[in-house]
Amino acid sequence: MTDTAEIVIVGAGIAGVSAAFHLTVRHGIGDVVLVDPRPPLTLTSDKSTECYRNWWPNQPMVDLMNRSIDIFEELATETEFGLNRNGYLFVTGRQETFEGMAHQVATVAELGAKAVLLDGPGIRSEYDFITDAAVGGMRIERAGWLRAQDLGQWMLDQARRAGARLVTASVTSIHGRDVELSDGSTIAAGAIVLAAGPLTSEVAAMTGLEVPLFSELHLKVSFKDHLGVIPRDAPMTIWSDTQEIDWSERERTELESIGREDLTGEMPVYCHFRPEGGRESPYFVALWEYHGQVLEPTWPLPEDPLYPEVVMRGLTTMVPGLEVYLDRLPESFVDGGYYTKTVENRPLVGPAGPEGLHLLAGLSGFGVMVSAGAADLLARHIIGSDLPDHADAFLLSRYDDPRYLAEVGTAPSGQL
Repeated sequence: MTDTAEIVIVGAGIAGVSAAFHLTVRHGIGDVVLVDPRPPLTLTSDKSTECYRNWWPNQPMVDLMNRSIDIFEELATETEFGLNRNGYLFVTGRQETFEGMAHQVATVAELGAKAVLLDGPGIRSEYDFITDAAVGGMRIERAGWLRAQDLGQWMLDQARRAGARLVTASVTSIHGRDVELSDGSTIAAGAIVLAAGPLTSEVAAMTGLEVPLFSELHLKVSFKDHLGVIPRDAPMTIWSDTQEIDWSERERTELESIGREDLTGEMPVYCHFRPEGGRESPYFVALWEYHGQVLEPTWPLPEDPLYPEVVMRGLTTMVPGLEVYLDRLPESFVDGGYYTKTVENRPLVGPAGPEGLHLLAGLSGFGVMVSAGAADLLARHIIGSDLPDHADAFLLSRYDDPRYLAEVGTAPSGQL
């Protein structure tokens, strides 16, 4: 059984759904098919912090994120998905790190992003929950979060009204522009978009295309803050220093006995949190990527039963008021997903490999925030519209440039 479609999008996460929305609703291509074995947005929304920021250390990423946020603000006039400007707050207890932040504020401002530098007293006057040990920090202005599930579902509904179809199946092979599915059917497509998240490399290999992606496991924990330690208007708040957890000697011995020496030494930067839900909600979400694991994606996710306690202990360095929960952790829930990324942590957006094939991949831990801008860029490639100046920076062909390859791995990624 053979079907036809102008465009087949492999993957119905936030990237694929956003691509379908832009192609159908904004560019009038009605014959679009989304293919995914899971329900739409299964690996989206509550699997991330759902945050956004235009704070990135290079011009292409700032431009792409600004475009994405512009689109979010446009869409917020059409539907409600909780878009806010609560900001990001990076905090440090080290003078040298604070001096580095001052340099960042000056240099990134030239790229089109704005931050406010705060010294220790300045932080505590605005955010009295922050430790007295804070030397200072910086507040990112064009940043906040949204409800990705609500936005994604709305875009999917709009795309389906404009003609998009959803097929629940896996892709088993791709021959030219014929996409063969696990239900035995084949779709002859005018163009194919690979937006399969952690499975993109696997699907791309069916076309003979090698895509330089790898996946890191990132977990997230939500806590019920029944004592109200975290203010409901707090920004996304990030501790920018390494730290060591103050385990007791008995706890340290027990951790070493079960092979968890990774928790007893210096721990990485960027333990962070934000409030979750409305003003009456008692919850906050927190993340701390201390595993450093590059894995072949599998589901269900690998578990770390110590994750809630480790994250809570890490947060107390920045927010001493949370120490009240150390004797008895509050109600918590752990989930997460994979950051599928390129080595320099820029996404892949646009044509690649065989004619008619396009990538919307490598969205790492910024899939929600970049989804609108990346889908807009992808659609422009497909329909042959004018491209922005940053378009070439996200093509797979960038790796054919020896000068670019020489820079890869030397520039900061800005990834949390």
